Amino acid sequence: MSTSVATAPALRELQTEHGVLRYREAGDGPPLLLLHGSGPGVTGWRNFGGNLSRFARHFRTFILEFPGFGVSDEFDDPHPMLSARKAVPLFLDGLGLDRVSIVGNSMGGGVAIDVAINHPQRVDRLVTIGGIGGNLYSPFPGEGIKLLSEFTDNPTRERLVAWLHSMVYDPSLVTDELIEERWAQATDPATLAGARRMYGGAALERMVAAQRASTEPPQWAHMRKVQVPTLVTWGRDDRVSPVDMSIIPMRMLPRGEVHIFPDCGHWVMIEQREAFESAVLAFLTR
Repeated sequence: MSTSVATAPALRELQTEHGVLRYREAGDGPPLLLLHGSGPGVTGWRNFGGNLSRFARHFRTFILEFPGFGVSDEFDDPHPMLSARKAVPLFLDGLGLDRVSIVGNSMGGGVAIDVAINHPQRVDRLVTIGGIGGNLYSPFPGEGIKLLSEFTDNPTRERLVAWLHSMVYDPSLVTDELIEERWAQATDPATLAGARRMYGGAALERMVAAQRASTEPPQWAHMRKVQVPTLVTWGRDDRVSPVDMSIIPMRMLPRGEVHIFPDCGHWVMIEQREAFESAVLAFLTR
């Protein structure tokens, strides 16, 4: 299933000192910011287009397109994660949003955690979707990350399809339309170059080596600093960031709670859309 079947609001632009940030907006009420994950052909709209209309009934909802993924301008940073962390405060400042709730998918959840730690006054409530914490029982990198790396190093449709299947529990969600729209954007030269800085084989080797050699605590060790109510959501059958990773945030987040969805892979907001939306709205409006 592709979220592109929904009608997309107009893509808006925000000028910043580092480049243009593009975003979509719908609804009225307290502000809610949706942050997408990474991976071949990802956009904020493809992650959250299917959820926007329901969230917009309750919130002024924004889908931000991170720099380096083919929609917003690329920032002059060595790694797209650094640009994403920089982009959120710039976006809030540019739109005059003092305080928001945030829903972050995978990498977007990691960015949201970073914002809550470094800009605690800007975050009201926080929802993450997989991707945070650390592997306790499962190997790192996981199956989905390895398939992502293989595609990034040598992009073929076959490798793209293998990676897409690792993202979901139900293989019928990997449609021809999804494959083609992902392929077109993932093979854009600038977007592919950014992906290689994140997930190419050499980048993964550096990441693993850095984890082993680092004397600095990982991000999850700082989660105790997140003082806002946080809902950690996860697909029980996630092959990208296995569900054992959720145990660390469950224990570390002072005001955290965990909801695990059965028959669900990495894209909880797509594969268990109605259940996800109901859980998130109950949490955000509690």
